Amino acid sequence: MFWLTWRQHRKETLFVIAALAVLAVLLIPSGRQMHSAFTGTGLADCLRGLDRSVLVPLNPDTGKTDCGPLLAQFNSRFGGRAPLGILFFFVPLLVGLFFGAPLVSREIEHGTHRLVWTQGVSRLRWTAVKFGLVIAGAVVFAAAYTVLLTWWMTPLNMVGGSRLSLLVFDQQGIVPIAYTLFAVALGALAGTFTRRVLPTMAVTVAGFLVVRLLIAWRARPQYLAPERRTYPYAVGESAPNDLLAGDWVLSQGFHDADGSLLQSGTVWCSGPADACTEFGAGAYNLELYQPAERFWTFQYIEAGLFTALAVALLALAVHRIRRLA
Repeated sequence: MFWLTWRQHRKETLFVIAALAVLAVLLIPSGRQMHSAFTGTGLADCLRGLDRSVLVPLNPDTGKTDCGPLLAQFNSRFGGRAPLGILFFFVPLLVGLFFGAPLVSREIEHGTHRLVWTQGVSRLRWTAVKFGLVIAGAVVFAAAYTVLLTWWMTPLNMVGGSRLSLLVFDQQGIVPIAYTLFAVALGALAGTFTRRVLPTMAVTVAGFLVVRLLIAWRARPQYLAPERRTYPYAVGESAPNDLLAGDWVLSQGFHDADGSLLQSGTVWCSGPADACTEFGAGAYNLELYQPAERFWTFQYIEAGLFTALAVALLALAVHRIRRLA
């Protein structure tokens, strides 16, 4: 069974190995450039010296180092690379299409499952070996490219933005491994229903995207209760800046003294406080946000959620296989 499974999936395995090599060739040189620039220009030391508490103006009046020029220099060179990480949103799906979708559907479509089952190999053993080897290979690949991409994105994380936000969160930590496991399990289960490779791939794509987007948009912001932050709209000469805090801001609103929402977004008045009377005394800005330090907590929650879904899908797939004609 081990040799047969390797023979059946060797092309996909070699393709994945080649894909990982290509990713390494693309990411390692550019990643070394970013890491070198991040430390060599003094930006890393400058950011370490900042008080990253939120809403601290980044100017000399604070008594802290102004990293603005170094940040601008780094972003002008490497800021355009950040969207490249979005492409990796689809890597777990591709693994599910290449490994999960044909796992059962190709056997049934070609009728080879009957040959194996009549040669003294039980369905349970057949399923355990095929599922075990394919899933192990997929997880190893997912872990390798996740480590590589997390290292590559580290300097970009440090210069601003939130690691909790959509697409950025999805490419780092441990969740890509869970996404990959889910995609393979979804493809395997879909194959027991459609029994043909191409329809199985279509179901895998649709199911993967729907579940991923629903959880990212609806469930992730509510894993833990968001925190609230208020601040006045009269800010004097310098508006506060929380870019480097890394918090994930879920919503912003401008309220009057009674707490009624006047408008979405934030409102600033740059004059002295006694001159900012357009909205009445006591008007303030309100943010709902997830603190940056919850990144790993959210990683564990989401990875656990997708792993549990994958286990449930695989159990259902085994149940379906044991009852196939």
